[in-house]
Amino acid sequence: MNPTPKTRHAPLQAYIVGGAVRDRLLGRAVTDNDWVVVGSSPQEMIQRGFRPVGKDFPVFLHPQTHEEYALARTERKTARGYHGFSFYAAPDVTLEQDLARRDLTINAMAEGHDGRLIDPFDGQSDLRAGILRHVSPAFSEDPVRILRVARFAARFGFSIAPETLRLMRDMVDSGEVDALVPERVWQEMAKALMEQTPSAFFLALRECGALSRILPEVDRLFGVPQRPDYHPEIDTGDHVMRALNVAALHNEPLAVRFAVLTHDLGKALTPADILPRHIGHEARGEAPLLSLCERLRVPSECRDLARITVLHHTKVHHALELRPETVLNLFKACDALRRPARFLQMLAATLADARGRLHFEDTHYPQVEWLTALLHAALELDAGAVARQCEDKSQLPRQIDCARIARITECRNQLTSPG
Repeated sequence: MNPTPKTRHAPLQAYIVGGAVRDRLLGRAVTDNDWVVVGSSPQEMIQRGFRPVGKDFPVFLHPQTHEEYALARTERKTARGYHGFSFYAAPDVTLEQDLARRDLTINAMAEGHDGRLIDPFDGQSDLRAGILRHVSPAFSEDPVRILRVARFAARFGFSIAPETLRLMRDMVDSGEVDALVPERVWQEMAKALMEQTPSAFFLALRECGALSRILPEVDRLFGVPQRPDYHPEIDTGDHVMRALNVAALHNEPLAVRFAVLTHDLGKALTPADILPRHIGHEARGEAPLLSLCERLRVPSECRDLARITVLHHTKVHHALELRPETVLNLFKACDALRRPARFLQMLAATLADARGRLHFEDTHYPQVEWLTALLHAALELDAGAVARQCEDKSQLPRQIDCARIARITECRNQLTSPG
């Protein structure tokens, strides 16, 4: 849609570009259109009623639709990192020049108001073939593009062109990837975790060597063996990737998926003399998790769920064997009595862990329903009634615990009784 001008102007040369064109060709839903305007200037855009919003380069909001319209521009690398660019936006910049600065051929297509496709880099062919291919050598100037390519691999299931993968490796080897700031790494990783196949993001980063620089705690899991009777896939990194895809299959929220990604970090620190067993890996996993969260400034919601998952996921796996006293201690250690919803999210993460094993993708996992029922039984206790009957208030915490253990025991007996 072209805007209605406030004053007389020639028709605006505006084109839909990038993801909206790509997704329309893929038959995917398009929620937002990004526009590029050719042959105009900031002054003319304002005269047409557009509102300027761009800080680094001229971007304007349409007066009716409020969609973003950016003036066609070129860019030049001036310093390391993704902020190190200077931009040139003027009426003489062509649409093809603007498309040439984009990252991938599938994102370098445009569509005119008449529906005509402009595809100077043959992105439509790569789209049909399922290939992620860089537009030009300028790809290597922006390290965020490594993360974006990996994220698109997770979203679309596309393969990375060999020449693009080589370029990504060169960017890692040159240290360009080290210029990524923590907030942007987390932003891209959080988006990737919510894609259809999140494992592809981490595998793509590992293939180009970036995973060891960005997420060394996760990278170290690959090659760590596990007991084949519990983990037929054997490799810990392989297991975590499988579990992550299970969480995606179940449409789990971001915090659960992050907890699944990090639940086995302690296995990378298992002493060599006890491998392939991983006794004590839960406690060993806390320090690398907290280090990762601090470095990437992971939101507290994700960090806190991941922490209790790291520390307690194996107890959940053995829930059917736990005594009622131990079950209550688990609830208290996870703060489940105050935050039951978060505990249920941890159960979702442990379910993904259990099913993220080769040949166990459909395994029956009664631990979730079992612990959910026991938690509800503990929460149904009327602590006020216990307090009113307690003459020695110093004994109140112990009496409440005893009452909760009794309720857990009763519920447990009901769950195990025939019929």
